[in-house]
Amino acid sequence: MTHPGGPYMKVHFRLEREDGWPPVSVESLWAVDQGDGTARLDNIPWFVRGVACGDIVATEPDGDGTRWAGEVVRRSENCTIRLIVLRDGGSRPTRQTVINAFQHLGVDGEGVEQFGMVALDVPPTADLAKVQELLHHGVTEEWWDVEEGCVTARWRTTSAG
Repeated sequence: MTHPGGPYMKVHFRLEREDGWPPVSVESLWAVDQGDGTARLDNIPWFVRGVACGDIVATEPDGDGTRWAGEVVRRSENCTIRLIVLRDGGSRPTRQTVINAFQHLGVDGEGVEQFGMVALDVPPTADLAKVQELLHHGVTEEWWDVEEGCVTARWRTTSAG
């Protein structure tokens, strides 16, 4: 598989687990090889903390050729927000409704059935106050729980309407 920015690759992240969460010890993310030992992340992390889609990370191959993530070399300024969808048990239609609600605000997302989760990629061009307002509303209504996987200084200083 290739992409105009370079060939696709998987970048693996080791995860710290506490009380059985996250449910895996390694998460692999699709990334575009930058040709210089770095890769641009090209999907939304489900469990990795501190990275977002579009971030460029250093990578180091092991003896088997597996590329392991190192430090973030350049931040995309995107935020990673994860939701555990509570309404309707996190069913597929409900997860899609959640994704659609955030898409109207310029936010991409994807769902995973196994955990009733939605992962959101919030770009810096999105109206952060409206995104935060919808997140807060959903928590108040008990539609979902929220985890901030990776947020920017701008996200932290934005307050929902």
